[in-house]
Amino acid sequence: MKTLLALPLCLIAAPVFAETLVAARTIRAQSLLSEQDLVISDATIPGTLALVEDAVGQEARVTIYAGRPLRMGDVGPPAIVDRNDIVTLVFEQGGLVITSDGRSLGRGGEGDRIRVMNLSSRTSVFGQIDSQGQVVVSK
Repeated sequence: MKTLLALPLCLIAAPVFAETLVAARTIRAQSLLSEQDLVISDATIPGTLALVEDAVGQEARVTIYAGRPLRMGDVGPPAIVDRNDIVTLVFEQGGLVITSDGRSLGRGGEGDRIRVMNLSSRTSVFGQIDSQGQVVVSK
């Protein structure tokens, strides 16, 4: 004889509704996003932003066309270092700190990894931009 198992309602999968941020108008690359640039869509698209707070104040990394969902890689922190800027290169290891001037070969915001040419040796190194606009070089 078959027995019917009673499952509590909390164990039954319910549909999950999520929202997706969509561009309200065409947003040019390197533009800061505002609330007027965004519309919330009821569609669920994996890998896209869902909260307005996550996008407002961020910079568009690529041109985002009207009606297109905002993917996580499409926006990032505002750039504080532009291409060809003179920046301070910082290398720290143990108690040793070496600083030098360099020319930025890319553009980026805090936490971005860019290539910089050391002005003394003319060699290119990679480093991460810190909050002060310095590029921290690691081994």
